[in-house]
Amino acid sequence: MDLINLVKVECTVTDASVSNKTECLQKVAQLAKTSSVLKNISETEILEALQKREDLGSTGFENGIAIPHCRLENVDEFVVGIMTIPEGIDFDALDGEKSNLIIFIVAPQSKTTEHVRLLSTISNILRIPEARKEMLAATAPETLLESFLRFNRNEADGKKMGSQSLFHITITNEDLFQNILQVVTAMEPVSLSIIEAKQASEYLAQMPIFAGFWNERESITNKIIIAQIDKPLTNETIRRLEDVTGKLDDCSEVAVCVQEISYSAGHLQA
Repeated sequence: MDLINLVKVECTVTDASVSNKTECLQKVAQLAKTSSVLKNISETEILEALQKREDLGSTGFENGIAIPHCRLENVDEFVVGIMTIPEGIDFDALDGEKSNLIIFIVAPQSKTTEHVRLLSTISNILRIPEARKEMLAATAPETLLESFLRFNRNEADGKKMGSQSLFHITITNEDLFQNILQVVTAMEPVSLSIIEAKQASEYLAQMPIFAGFWNERESITNKIIIAQIDKPLTNETIRRLEDVTGKLDDCSEVAVCVQEISYSAGHLQA
């Protein structure tokens, strides 16, 4: 996804003066309204949509990050903005820490798949410690925006080739699964499915010849991500996976298999 055309400098501010979550959402609505994309949408409508999303669950994550977002009818394009808050505020974050780096999204109601991919792309960028540090150090909106875009490390962004790779990613760790799913989604797969499966030992233990081998071991459910990704993005996808897992050769909770696809037709919506 081309962030250059989505993040608006007029919706970006450094050293924002807000003292709590309510004021932060009000500032987000105010910044979003400065975009011409939302010229027919009132600031109040934006704020109400943001708050409605927060009522479903906080968009404050870990490491000082919050990504408030909402979807609106009668909006055709995305509006993305960035705000830094040096002292941080309580945003009901998952780790209980203050949030000081806010990236917001106002999305068209009809573009669910693109919205999910955008959230995943932003989340992947903000997972990089150097990106967070550099963005928080910015003293001007232009510098903040430049830092954010520079860390969008999709080396083959925009390249669409006729051939794809098929990724099979088997995961036994739930936390890793969530992070890996965000990585894969951000790569804009042609199709994406998730299968839940038991370890082979679950079935072998039911066969008389193998009785007693695994009876006392805790049951483990594998999650298998099957994704069809454009071939030029294969190496970048693997690199991003290793940003989450560490070196895959040394990881005992994730197994990755990549195959070249000889034939493919149709596609699946997220």
